[in-house]
This record gives sequence, structure tokens and C-alpha cells, in this order.
Amino acid sequence: MSSPGQLIEGFSRFRRRHYARDGALFHELVERGQMPEILVVACCDARVDPALVLDCAPGDLFVIRNVANLVPPAENQGHYHGTSAALEFGVRKLNVGHIIVLGHAHCGGIHALLEGDTHKEAAFIAEWMGIAAAAREQVNREFPDAGSVARQRACEQQAILVSLANLMTFPWIRERVEQATLALHGWYFDIERGELLGYNAATRRFEML
Repeated sequence: MSSPGQLIEGFSRFRRRHYARDGALFHELVERGQMPEILVVACCDARVDPALVLDCAPGDLFVIRNVANLVPPAENQGHYHGTSAALEFGVRKLNVGHIIVLGHAHCGGIHALLEGDTHKEAAFIAEWMGIAAAAREQVNREFPDAGSVARQRACEQQAILVSLANLMTFPWIRERVEQATLALHGWYFDIERGELLGYNAATRRFEML
């Protein structure tokens, strides 16, 4: 897609394919509202659309997208908190049963964090990526001599674990996890290999799903 006109043509195809076949679904979604069981925190990278990658229908997912699929720790200092507000809505209003932090290979935000490739003109990005500073520090400790590709992959996966830990700092998430009414998942999409990995807390590894 290279122009808004192509997007409009795409919308026309969407109407023909989906409204002609599944029009009742959209009317139902309007009538009953959204009732997704799964919340996904994903990256805003144009190559990683959760609904496309996971082959979902409208209404299946409540999706939060931001740079590097990060979850900040719970805090309220009077700033704007888009990700935290969306989490609150998904958990406390929609009562989702699962939260998936969906990371991915070749993440530009993680690359900037790991390589220190942030500029003074990118003040928002630099501050936001600071959320995952612990992931970078761990990679530097454990893989000081590894190649750039291996370090990037390790940092992308460690950042997912940072976000999972930060989710537990929200009391209304921690309470539901402890009551077993909400489950947290860390997934990693390898774009070039076409693989989906999930974090196994027992083995402390990302394994094929």
C-alpha cells in the first residue's frame, strides 16, 4: 500500500468479502458490544498485525499496540497513560481471561534500545524504551560476546518478560492472576522463520507453540 486511495479500494474489497458473507456478525457486534476473551499487547511495527498473524475475526481480540509491545509499570503521576488505560479497560471492563504480550523478531525499538541508537530528536522513543532497560542489562551481562543477531533476539524476548513482570504491578491484574481468572502469556513471533514461540516458565525458555 502506497496511497490512501489504495486503502479505500481495500475497504471496498473488505465490504464485498466480509459484509456480504458475515454481515450478521457485524450487526451482532454492534448490538451486544465487544466481548473479547483475549487482550494482546503488540508492537506497532507494520509487519506484525496480531489479527492477521493469528488469523482472528473482528471482535476476537482487544489489541493494544505501541513501540516494542511494552507494558509500563503501574504508576500514576498525572501523565498520560495510553497503554495502562487500555489495560484497565480490557481487564476491568471487558473482563478478558488472557493477556498475551506478543513480541517479534527484528523489532526496531529493541534495536534502538540495545544499540543505543536513539537521537535527541527522538525523546519520546528514548524515554519509552527505558521501560525495557532491564532487558538490555541482562543481555549485556549474559551475552557480552554474542553476535548482534543473537543479542537482538535475546533482548526482544527478555523485553517480553519485563512486560509480563510489569503487568503484575497492576493490583487488579495481580488479583485476577492469583484468583486464576486471568492468565498471562509471553509470545514471540519470528517473522523470517514463520514461527510462534511461547514462554515456558517451567523451563524458562521460549518454545515452539
